[in-house]
Amino acid sequence: MNTHLRNARRKLSQGLLFWREAGEGLPIVLLHGARNEGSQWVEVMESLSPNFHCFAPDLLGFGESEKPNIHYSIDLQVKCIAEFCQALKLEKVYLLGHSLGGWVAATYALKYPEQVEGLILLAPEGVNIEGQEQNCQKMRQLIKRPPIFFKILRSLRFLTKLFKLDKKIDQDWQTRQILLQHPTASQLLFQRKQPEIEAELLNNSLLKLEIPVLILQGGKDTPDALARSQAYSKLIPRANLKIIAHAESNLPQSCVGLVTGEVKDFIGNR
Repeated sequence: MNTHLRNARRKLSQGLLFWREAGEGLPIVLLHGARNEGSQWVEVMESLSPNFHCFAPDLLGFGESEKPNIHYSIDLQVKCIAEFCQALKLEKVYLLGHSLGGWVAATYALKYPEQVEGLILLAPEGVNIEGQEQNCQKMRQLIKRPPIFFKILRSLRFLTKLFKLDKKIDQDWQTRQILLQHPTASQLLFQRKQPEIEAELLNNSLLKLEIPVLILQGGKDTPDALARSQAYSKLIPRANLKIIAHAESNLPQSCVGLVTGEVKDFIGNR
């Protein structure tokens, strides 16, 4: 498919925002996941662009957007997307959000309900589930631990293997590396004070969503991801949860045909 993707930048009040754009017609804003940037939507945009006008920004602090030294929050990302839509005169849009982008999209729809036609959420973050606070604490500890800590443990591999701790140590090291590679996402999800994170969770707000919502979830994703999608589907009055049995975590890239088909059906039925 020879879709012409257009790149653009716009200076917003908080910093320079970069986005990819394709197609014409009904606007869809696609918001990426925590460990990604707008480029994760390229194949989805290519499929949707014959029918829709697609915009895939890099959230502030991600990808090619500016990374100002500021305190990041979900509310900040929502304000940036609102300013972005206003600048491009996008009065009413469909929002398609994955993971962290799903949290931003749902929060945006709650704050600006008159500007959102419908919401498609792929394995969204943003609700409290059992064990979440403990997981946040673990992630914080992994980020704070100095590299020498793991170096010492690895030098004692004969002992850690004896006590069957070697695999856990390797997994913690790999998780830490991923967290450090995505500092803005790590701040948004884990490194802020727990009361601030909890204040932006949507468990008590989703009941207010009156627009139609489609939730797509990979059946082979993590138990936590499945629990969050199920929580969204129970809390939103007009939500429809669809489990893609064979899929894992990165639906925008691993299930392009299924995702775009579901999006077209969802919008076509409105």
